[in-house]
Order: sequence, then structure tokens, then C-alpha cells
Amino acid sequence: MIRVNFYYPNQDGAKFDHQYFNDSHFKLVNDRWSPMGLKQLGVEKGLAGGAPGAPAPYVATGYVVFETVEAFQAAFAAHGAEILEDVKNYTDLEPIVQISEIVT
Repeated sequence: MIRVNFYYPNQDGAKFDHQYFNDSHFKLVNDRWSPMGLKQLGVEKGLAGGAPGAPAPYVATGYVVFETVEAFQAAFAAHGAEILEDVKNYTDLEPIVQISEIVT
């Protein structure tokens, strides 16, 4: 299994609509990718950094889980343009993307 993580850096002055990200964007992701092998997805809202009073390094994160990298790539090839076009509706940030193997 693999997990694709999307990290949105916490930058001063950046736009980020958490409600849209959670309620609309990830619904779109779920609707398009579930029939293509999406196993799980989630959204997190950054609250704080590790030190007392430190800001969260990421304003939000999201993730999707697929069986293989190839399954994710096929889903992205089929619907990635539509999903990427929707990003402007909730943020002007460019996410950091990491694909990881789920070990445990």
C-alpha cells in the first residue's frame, strides 16, 4: 500500500479555505478516485508546531491511499486535470507532495 501526502506550507498571507478543502475538494477526489482503487483519504488542519507557542509548519495536509503507485498514477492520469483545476477554489499555495510506502 502507498500513501500520497499533500502538505500545504503555513505561509503568511496565503489563502486557504479549510471548509472547501474538506467538504468539496476531497469529496471530488473521493468521487473520482474511489472507482479507480482509492482505499482511504483524509484531511488534517494544522494547529501548532512541536514547541510551545510555535505555529503549525503546515496549514493543512491531505492524503490518499492506493494499493500501488501505478494505481495512483492511473487515477491521476484519468482525473488529475479536473482535481488540479479545483485547487484554486481553496488555496493559492502549492503543496509539497510525497508518495510513501505504508510500512506498518
